[in-house]
Amino acid sequence: MAVTSIAQRNIEIARKGYAAFNEADLETVMNLLADDVVWHSLGDSPLAGEFKGKQQVMELFMRIGQLSEGTYKGDIHDILANDQHTVVMGTSTGTRKGKTLVSKFTDVIHPDSEGRVKEFWRFVDNQAEADEWAKA
Repeated sequence: MAVTSIAQRNIEIARKGYAAFNEADLETVMNLLADDVVWHSLGDSPLAGEFKGKQQVMELFMRIGQLSEGTYKGDIHDILANDQHTVVMGTSTGTRKGKTLVSKFTDVIHPDSEGRVKEFWRFVDNQAEADEWAKA
């Protein structure tokens, strides 16, 4: 299957967003979100829920930073994309109260016509472990 220019754009936007998040450049990250973004975080923890709009997503990002004591990083392994979806596979790392959580993730992003994140879903390899880390 040939990679379209839109698919390549979606890959580049994802790389830019993950790099900006790792560098705590939230202005860049927020500019990559649609105004009416819907962000789905699974599980049963202070990070779980459905977050609608940039304000709620920003509050989630701030909570991630607080819970991880500023240590959260996402390492991308691969990005697959077409005109309608971007799938990012990677490993996240964060330390909280001396306990480090290493978690494999798969993020499914539905971009709008401009490539901004319209809807986001995160799936992790061990949700129970991630929930326990966030609640500790």
